[in-house]
Amino acid sequence: MHDQELGGTDNYFHEDMATFGDRLAAARENLGLEQAQLARKLGVKASTIANWEDDRSEPRANRVTTLAGLLGVSIKWLLSGQGDGPSIVTDEDSDTADALALMAEMRRIRGQQARLADQLGVVEKRLRAILG
Repeated sequence: MHDQELGGTDNYFHEDMATFGDRLAAARENLGLEQAQLARKLGVKASTIANWEDDRSEPRANRVTTLAGLLGVSIKWLLSGQGDGPSIVTDEDSDTADALALMAEMRRIRGQQARLADQLGVVEKRLRAILG
C-alpha cells in the first residue's frame, strides 16, 4: 500500500476494503475540503455528506455525477474504486500511506458503529414495547 495512487492499477482503496463513503471522504480530503464546504458546493446539508461518508445513506445518481465533477474523480471510481481517482502525493516515507490506510479503516469502523447504534435503538424500542 505504499507510494500508490488512489486511482491506479494498484488501488489504495481495494474493492474488498473501501466503500463509497471511504472514497468520497478521501477525494474530499485530497482537495482539502471540509464536509460543510463540499455540502455548500453541492447544495446539501453537511449532515448529508457525513451520512454518505459513513455509508449510512447514498446519493442519487445526479448527485454522484456532480460529486465526481466537483472532486475531480471519475464516477466509476467513486462508485467502484476503479478508474480515475485522486492522486496521493507521498514521499519515500511509508508513514503517509500507512496513516491514510488507518484513516480509511477508522471511517469504515465509524460507519459500522453508526449502523450498529441504529440497530441497537430499534431493538431497544421493541424491547420497551414488549415490556410496556
